[in-house]
Amino acid sequence: MAQLNKPSATFFAPHLAIKVLRPAVEFYQTAFDAKTIRQFDNDDGSIHVAEMEIDGCIFHLHEEVVKSKQLSLETLHATTLLIGVFCDDPDRFMVQAEKAGGRVTSPMQDFDYGYRQGVITDPYGHQWLLQKRI
Repeated sequence: MAQLNKPSATFFAPHLAIKVLRPAVEFYQTAFDAKTIRQFDNDDGSIHVAEMEIDGCIFHLHEEVVKSKQLSLETLHATTLLIGVFCDDPDRFMVQAEKAGGRVTSPMQDFDYGYRQGVITDPYGHQWLLQKRI
């Protein structure tokens, strides 16, 4: 896992476009124990950008920007990727995410290729592949 205190390390940091960020920040905090590292608000009090982390792995939430074609999945009604999260207890995250308003897309199960995996779709359309090696 990438560590926040090692800026020279190479790692992925997904940038999720969402229409309204405040409820999304709350969802990720509840569903995945995410912490907000920093946040930039608009003049009206809405959130423009939130930098978050799950157990040291960074991701960003950003307001949808139509002119840059950074559209939310709420607008597109589709996705082209799954956000893979390797963690010690994917079952716990699955339960938490469902209770927080996510929808189980693929139930948690063990696969013969050595992974325990399940997919949850968050309220904003992003699909999270929760997993661990078994």
